[in-house]
Amino acid sequence: MGQGLSCGAYQEHGLFSAVQLGDLETVKALLEVDPSLLHESTVCDRQSALHIAAANGRIEILSMLLERSVDADMVNRHKQTPLMLAAMHGKISCVKKLLEVGANILKFDSLHGRTCLHYASYYGHSDCLQAILSAAQSSPVAVSWGYARFVNIRDGKGATPLHLAARQSRSECVHILLDNGALTCASTGGYGFPGSTPLHLAARGGSLDCIRELLAWGADRLQRDASGRMPYVVALKHKHRACAALLNPLSAEPLVWPSALKFISELNQEAKALLEHALVEANREREKNILKGSSYLLPSPSHSDVAVDDNISEASDSELCCICFEQVCNIEVQDCGHQMCAQCTLTLCCHNKPKPPTSCLTPPVCPFCRSTIAHLVVAKIKKHNDPDPVAVDLSSSKLKKTRKSWNISSEESSSFKGLSTLGSFGKMGGRGSGRIAAENEWIDKP
Repeated sequence: MGQGLSCGAYQEHGLFSAVQLGDLETVKALLEVDPSLLHESTVCDRQSALHIAAANGRIEILSMLLERSVDADMVNRHKQTPLMLAAMHGKISCVKKLLEVGANILKFDSLHGRTCLHYASYYGHSDCLQAILSAAQSSPVAVSWGYARFVNIRDGKGATPLHLAARQSRSECVHILLDNGALTCASTGGYGFPGSTPLHLAARGGSLDCIRELLAWGADRLQRDASGRMPYVVALKHKHRACAALLNPLSAEPLVWPSALKFISELNQEAKALLEHALVEANREREKNILKGSSYLLPSPSHSDVAVDDNISEASDSELCCICFEQVCNIEVQDCGHQMCAQCTLTLCCHNKPKPPTSCLTPPVCPFCRSTIAHLVVAKIKKHNDPDPVAVDLSSSKLKKTRKSWNISSEESSSFKGLSTLGSFGKMGGRGSGRIAAENEWIDKP
């Protein structure tokens, strides 16, 4: 009482302290004495017990409060909901519980006009971001607003969640948003510098990983902000030289997640992961060429050469791709059953680029039988058991040459001649991926 609090105010203060500390028994005892405390809030920020529980990850207390019919969408002084605070602080269990009881994901705060999706993206909590997006797909939001519109929802200054994630160097969140339809070309209003795209903001923040993701999903290096600056100029201004090298319009074009894959009715998730890995590896080779010999050559911590070595050893005792004769066949075309490696599959789908943005693409076709590719899955590795008891070095160039000859004479490979009508493949990075294209060929020829 020494602070001049009334008896009721003291109990109120005790409730909020107990919630913050996660003292469930004390919270229950205080609410038994005075149930009206459920609807009280702090004097300064008007935080309710539910807000405090969500922000501190007190899932047991939060669940108990929700069971007592507390409004899941109550707001504090800044119009923030408990879901926004849980997403801000990365409290995934509280996020999931609030989504489960139907918390409104379309609420905007009064600070920046942001939603829970903005908060998860800005603070880099990818698990919370994924949970919110999953909830949006199965909620009335997808029907009333449209899922794509929700993913690209703008805050009070015209920033989408992708803008915020790119500016804060949240590469994992950038990937999740891009994978769910976030627009790489969207320009901001008053956030950052007017007219900035996510690529401009990633260049300002100096995040190589975010720039890699954005370029791989088709971000335009030539798009300018309101002052006419390209991302390359922004990176130079903020002294991010490695980023500037990748964004330089004169450097080699990156491989982009192919729009041709949109024609495929079903893309197995495991197959998609293999293709994404192939894309990353190809662009990593491109980066090495761009940054070779420079003082700002920075290896990506997220990529390892171990996977490449494993792939080589696996390919040594498995059926090799009939196109590059280097990688193991790990992607299967259905229903025809023909197999290729992920690198060659990706190159096939990257090949046909539309001239104007509005022109129609044609679905990719199997290079062996010319049937339309409708479904890609992970191929089952076929092992070849050598009956000869003599030990053989399976990784030797001599054996690869033998397998190459065998593959060429096979019935499947003979139909590969149809690929000549497609023109040359774009140069792919990684092992053996330059067999079809010229050594320095990056741009597809008509």
